Amino acid sequence: MGDQVSVPDKRLEIDDVVAEIHDGMTIGVGGWGSRRKPMALIRALARAGRRDLTIVSYGGPDVGMLCAVGAVRHVVYAFVSLDSIPLEPHFRTARQSGAVSATELDEGMFLLGLQAAAWRVPFLPSRVGLGSDVLRANPHLKTVMSPYGDPADELVAVPALELDVALVHMHRADRGGNGQYLNVDPYFDDLFCMAAKRRFMSVERIVETEDLLANGPVQSLRVNRLMVDGVLATPNGAHFTECPPDYARDEAFQKEYAASARSADDWAAFRAKYVDVTEAEYQQAVAR
Repeated sequence: MGDQVSVPDKRLEIDDVVAEIHDGMTIGVGGWGSRRKPMALIRALARAGRRDLTIVSYGGPDVGMLCAVGAVRHVVYAFVSLDSIPLEPHFRTARQSGAVSATELDEGMFLLGLQAAAWRVPFLPSRVGLGSDVLRANPHLKTVMSPYGDPADELVAVPALELDVALVHMHRADRGGNGQYLNVDPYFDDLFCMAAKRRFMSVERIVETEDLLANGPVQSLRVNRLMVDGVLATPNGAHFTECPPDYARDEAFQKEYAASARSADDWAAFRAKYVDVTEAEYQQAVAR
């Protein structure tokens, strides 16, 4: 028999992760819209009563749910959507009421902001945003002149999106935090981890290191253990967002979630049934 691969054991429980998140922190959330979001961690954070958070996300129900429970002060986003439902209704309510402030960025600028933070540089230059309302809507954004070219080019200086904590969800991982995606899109979970001071990854299943390559090619190992401070198994933990090939988006439940934004009473009923419960009770409630 060959030698066993030796990796550190970074396994945690949900409560361990939530205990690291404090009022006023900046939290980056991986995934994309209503796709592969770390919803088990988001639900736990929603129950924890944190306040004044800044959420940085290609947003979906992660943003909406945390806004609905009053945990959010500011949102940095490229969009906030449920995909099959174009506008996230709880986020829309929070924005229209003035309950949260926001920094609205182009998707490419958002990516560059994560990359700058990951590379530990204060900004990255880009032509993205020039001539658009992004600069008007974000007067804090500055431009720089390229030292190359004649005449010199004016470029947007996209600031680094530095995070206190990153939360991401992958399909598989080993106990050391090597994370694997099994669908067609890796999103930018690796950049969220690299942009953060503390990084936590939930997964559908923790497997032996040797088994990771049996699931997919080496390119599917998008997150390596140096990017992760803790890993936790949360089966069905991205529900109700999609996480193929493990499961599709629960469209019926997503409609129920969206409908809970119609009134305070509707949200209170949804929250009592699906948020203010343990993860085990949630999974039992949504089992079909």
